[in-house]
Amino acid sequence: MSFDLWTLGFQAVNVLVLIWLLQRFFWTPVAAMIVARQESAQKMLDSAAAERAKAKAESAEITATRAGIQDERRAILDAARAEAEAARDLLLQDARAAAQVLQDTAKAARVRAAETLKQTAIAEAQGLAVTIAGRLMARLDGAGTDAAFLGWLAEGLATLSDMDRKALAGATITVVCAKEADNDAQARITETIAGALGTTPDLTFRTDPDLIAGLELHAPHVTLRNSWRADLDRIAAALADKDAESDAA
Repeated sequence: MSFDLWTLGFQAVNVLVLIWLLQRFFWTPVAAMIVARQESAQKMLDSAAAERAKAKAESAEITATRAGIQDERRAILDAARAEAEAARDLLLQDARAAAQVLQDTAKAARVRAAETLKQTAIAEAQGLAVTIAGRLMARLDGAGTDAAFLGWLAEGLATLSDMDRKALAGATITVVCAKEADNDAQARITETIAGALGTTPDLTFRTDPDLIAGLELHAPHVTLRNSWRADLDRIAAALADKDAESDAA
């Protein structure tokens, strides 16, 4: 068996040319494409990791803000309650002193006037509590307060009975806000309520500055109060009960 050196040489050249062509026009572009895909995938992974870290940081910040506002809210309510009770006690002391004088004179009309004075004193104490709360409210961060009340709204919805949640889900709900809610705020409120009810409800929004801060839900058969006004009303009711027990004693 013999070898033709020229043929072998041409075949070797052909192989080398083929390898060069494959290297230049196939392997190199394909390798570049693979590297580009890897870089693109890594960028997507890095971006997703950054977004997760950002979301985690924002969640931690909201949790910390809610906790801080919860503590400050409790402190402010305690201060308002103490101020209201002190003012009520002072006013009631004067009213009862006047009532004692009137009882001594056995004048029924003056006794009725003393009772009116007592009720006026209670109303003034309640008004003082509202004024104190309104002034203290100005110290809180608006965005943080809104986020906190929205969180408390979700907690309030979670504590409702299944029957009440079904009633809300099937009704037109009026969302009453202490200040006008813009489109973003309405979207957050709608998302929170929908998440708690399991369906997107029919919502209408209106503003009531008398709430001082927070928001409330009003439906035909269910009302959920979640505002400073509601907190102060509960304080007033507690003061009234305390007065009733004192009078009975």
